[in-house]
Amino acid sequence: MADQKNGHGRRLDQHAHDYWIFDLDNTLYPSHCNLFEQMDKKMGGFIAELLDLSYEEARRVQKSYLHAHGTTLNGLMKEHNVDPNYFLDHVHDIDLSVIAPDPHLAEALQSLPGHRLIFTNGSERHVENVIAQLGISDCFDGIFDIASSGYVPKPNHATYEIFVKKFDVEPARAVMFEDMARNLVSPEKMGMSTVLVASHKDWLGDHPTEGSILDHNNHDHVHHYADDISDFLHAVLAEEEDYQES
Repeated sequence: MADQKNGHGRRLDQHAHDYWIFDLDNTLYPSHCNLFEQMDKKMGGFIAELLDLSYEEARRVQKSYLHAHGTTLNGLMKEHNVDPNYFLDHVHDIDLSVIAPDPHLAEALQSLPGHRLIFTNGSERHVENVIAQLGISDCFDGIFDIASSGYVPKPNHATYEIFVKKFDVEPARAVMFEDMARNLVSPEKMGMSTVLVASHKDWLGDHPTEGSILDHNNHDHVHHYADDISDFLHAVLAEEEDYQES
């Protein structure tokens, strides 16, 4: 049975949670398939063409916007009045065949009690395309995309407030899964349980890292750590069965 990595001495009780909230990119599919790398490169190319820059300089601008504004898109909207739908259509025009269908994940998601929601800085169309490729389209009760918050991205706290209100989420009975630790700060403050999903890339910078899973000791707002989200969810479900039988 896969282990629930846990730095805070708590067990993730499935029956204590009615809301299971998932980021999309590098969370519901493994980061090693490099799907987001395709998007990252398209963002750099978009900026290079828009601002007439070299690709290298465009990448520097891209990362500066990501740091300063939460997403590259938010920076482009504020600094250059870019049409968000045009940008998102361009960035999400990618090869999804690098993602393999995941019936093991589908089984785990369907077994979770309560509501299963996707909360992403991407577009709804991108979500629908990715979860269809994964074979998990029927596993969710709602999608909250970047347009749902008026294009104000995570980790802006107001965006989480809008999300909670839209789906009538009770934070104390919610758990959120993310591959970026900074996006779990607000959920933890609101009272949610938090799970950091391992990523082999640092998308805030330009260089591969050893993985967010190895940096968990630096994040007091992270309650649990998952090397693989499917295995983690099955472990949660199995541990509850073992608990009831003991």
